[in-house]
Amino acid sequence: MSIIRPYSQQAPPLSMAHPLPDIPPHSVSQLTPPQNLKISNPGPEPANHQAIVTPLKLIDHQNQTATAIVYCEANFGAIDGKTANGLVRHSEKYEIISVIDSKKSGLDTGMVLESKANGIPICHDLTDALIKAGYVPDYFIFGMAPSSGMLSTKERGLILEAIRLGMNIVNGLHEFLNDDQEFSAASIEMNVKIIDIRKPRMKRDLRMFNGSISEVDCPRIAVLGTDCAIGKRTTATILTRALNERGVKAVMVGTGQTGLIQGARYGVALDAIPSQFCAGELEATILEAYANEKPDVIIIEGQGALGHPAFSTSSFILRGSCPDGVVLQHAPGRAHRCDFEQMAIPSPSAEINLIQTFADTKVIGLTLNHENLTERAITEAITHYSDELGIPVTDPLTHPVEELVAMVLLAFPQLKERVVEQVE
Repeated sequence: MSIIRPYSQQAPPLSMAHPLPDIPPHSVSQLTPPQNLKISNPGPEPANHQAIVTPLKLIDHQNQTATAIVYCEANFGAIDGKTANGLVRHSEKYEIISVIDSKKSGLDTGMVLESKANGIPICHDLTDALIKAGYVPDYFIFGMAPSSGMLSTKERGLILEAIRLGMNIVNGLHEFLNDDQEFSAASIEMNVKIIDIRKPRMKRDLRMFNGSISEVDCPRIAVLGTDCAIGKRTTATILTRALNERGVKAVMVGTGQTGLIQGARYGVALDAIPSQFCAGELEATILEAYANEKPDVIIIEGQGALGHPAFSTSSFILRGSCPDGVVLQHAPGRAHRCDFEQMAIPSPSAEINLIQTFADTKVIGLTLNHENLTERAITEAITHYSDELGIPVTDPLTHPVEELVAMVLLAFPQLKERVVEQVE
């Protein structure tokens, strides 16, 4: 029986850029500064690698979705490539044109993630990506989330090249490029934006927790996990979409850089905020979503894991959101914690006990990440955990999404009325 691909979201393929009327082509030398910057690449070059000679179009994307190339060298489809993985699966803000990863060059991103082609190619380097696009896209997105949160020397050079080609930069790392004199000067010279997703507001503007979360009278559901990079954002996205499709107005509040890059309307990168303000910033963000959207339910994206000694964000999510319920994400096929081979991944029962001891909340269901599992193993895991824990269990990707919705409706039966109103 075949092994199922890494955890992913079944989303409609993203379309390529809409064809535009032909305009006079511009060569790369005309798109770069007078010194005619040579495009290099941090990865190895193939023997037949050549400089760009194909004419590139300068395209006016006014009134269109911004186009983007995502950089994910040697990590696409892997844990540290979760930002690129997430953008390929779901992006409201950007049209993803291609992904750069020399190790998987020539493959289709959809085939790598879910064995289903989506037309978004994986390119060897920036040169290859520009040739395939035929024009210079609007944005260059750094699509990796390394534990260090910092750029390598080669990556710095590549981002500077993208700037000098006229591309705006989206950076989700802890290293803020706008604070770097070299990047700042280059962006000013080329009149492009650098968006440091994780950069918090000024300290004088950060908000403290004040208990106003009690004014939110709709259910708040946090999607937490037994480990980091385990699919919490994907499950939260699927759940939010499925509820809305069934007439239950749901709003998702993002808590990490990937969700914000994808276009989450409400969110905050909690791991970049001083700990004193984390709970307050999340509380205030949830209040904004509640006041503006008047939702039936609010879904809060989780980060890390409460029992993981390397991360504290889950504790702030539980404190700041005071969730009425928790959906726990677990990967039965994962033997140890990400990046910590000496640490065994905890059992769902242990994490549930920890969550319900730490906060005044209840775990309403378990969702599974099916990495490294066969279809039969997934079914067996669902049966096993359902019997052991006495709560609903499903895999949102391999099982009908109705099971995930039913999990929420069982815990919050008042929401069933919203479904009935819309269906009838």
